[in-house]
Amino acid sequence: MKSPTRSAFLAGILALAAGAACHSSPAAAPRSAASPAAAPSGDVEERLRRVEAILAQNSDALEFLRKVYEQQKRQADDEEAGEAAPGAVFGVAIDQNVAAGLVDGPPAYVTIIKAFDFACPHCERTSPIMTELVKEYRGKVRVVYMDRVVHDFAEPVHLAACAAARQGKFIPFKTAFWEKGFGPYVASRGRDRSGYAPDGLVAIAQEAKLDIGRFKADLASRACADLLARERTELDKFNVDGTPTFFINGLYIPGGLDKAALRAIIDDKLRVAEASGVPAAQYYDREIFQKGEKKFRSRKDPKP
Repeated sequence: MKSPTRSAFLAGILALAAGAACHSSPAAAPRSAASPAAAPSGDVEERLRRVEAILAQNSDALEFLRKVYEQQKRQADDEEAGEAAPGAVFGVAIDQNVAAGLVDGPPAYVTIIKAFDFACPHCERTSPIMTELVKEYRGKVRVVYMDRVVHDFAEPVHLAACAAARQGKFIPFKTAFWEKGFGPYVASRGRDRSGYAPDGLVAIAQEAKLDIGRFKADLASRACADLLARERTELDKFNVDGTPTFFINGLYIPGGLDKAALRAIIDDKLRVAEASGVPAAQYYDREIFQKGEKKFRSRKDPKP
């Protein structure tokens, strides 16, 4: 939403004053078509007193307009502060997530970072799209997953997914959870959280064919809790407070897009990457992370 300009605000005040004057003044005598427009009557001080009287009569309305203007201006400023600067490329650190196994696909020309929450409907809806894109681009696109816990009750699932990743089973666990854990939660309108409970997580781990003894040990270790803490610190640098949030070769995309929109962005980034001469395995680190900005920059912030 764009804020009204100050001139528009003043025009509104003047229109209100004019309307009030018309209603509060006696009706003017009709003029003949040949008569020139009458000049304002009275000296400057008298005319000023009339204006002051009009403003005084409408002080409440004018104050209301001022408050509306200020509110809309603040809202517009907040929106600009939350929008990424056009053309900004953000270098998000993903090495630890890749090493931990929270990745689908080998190093590629295009890296999609998906910050997600296991209780987020939009995250669930975009999950199969991510899988399809990795398959369809055949080694040219990978997805790196970053935990961004929005709903506190979902944190155990993120820890469990990390434990699954330590067995190389992040994707099977994630897929099984969306169906067996999140599915009943949504179907029950949030009442059934059995999939988020310890027994439910173990059942889903079995569905994903994990070593359950190792799964329980990793789930209780500090390694996964530390990973979630590091992810939060990293994502906080880029103002990621909602899910899903994507970074496609450093391009910040808050919220979910449909597959066609994602493909259009991927194709654009892929053309640039393939023409760079940088090997696919090195592209993200050299061209995006090393050269990218290391914290969020909004439309209001100057380019560094």
